[in-house]
Amino acid sequence: MRELLLDRIDIAILDTLQKQGRISNAALAEKVGLSQSACSRRLDNLEQSGVISGYHARLSNAALGHKMTAIVHISLSGQFEKSLSEFEAAIRRCPNVLSCHLMSGEYDYILRIAARDLEDYERIHKEWLSAMPHVTKINSSFALREVIDRTGMGIRADMA
Repeated sequence: MRELLLDRIDIAILDTLQKQGRISNAALAEKVGLSQSACSRRLDNLEQSGVISGYHARLSNAALGHKMTAIVHISLSGQFEKSLSEFEAAIRRCPNVLSCHLMSGEYDYILRIAARDLEDYERIHKEWLSAMPHVTKINSSFALREVIDRTGMGIRADMA
């Protein structure tokens, strides 16, 4: 993916889309001061370059019955390419994993997991996490309260 040089209009488009993902092209064009066709071309360019990686509805885990968030640190038996790829393929299949990051430092991976309750997390731990290939250590912490969960990043004019 190549890095795209963004101008103030691109930044305005991205900032607007992060706040109003369902905005029409006509309303977006008006908001950023472009014609509809020019705005559409800009959007196409931002999508094709990978700056915009997709569109989605943001769902509430709590409203769907998953009121618990667990932060899980995973250690593998080694960071060999085969071990990493096998673990990553397996973790992608676990539907409760919201995010997974390969880390530097003490643990190899950090996961964010949604669970209905402690009993559900125990099930996830037994059926999924403990069964993952090459796992030697699992350290779980439970979120008491969500303070911030951004889906987008702050886009500033100095990024252009």
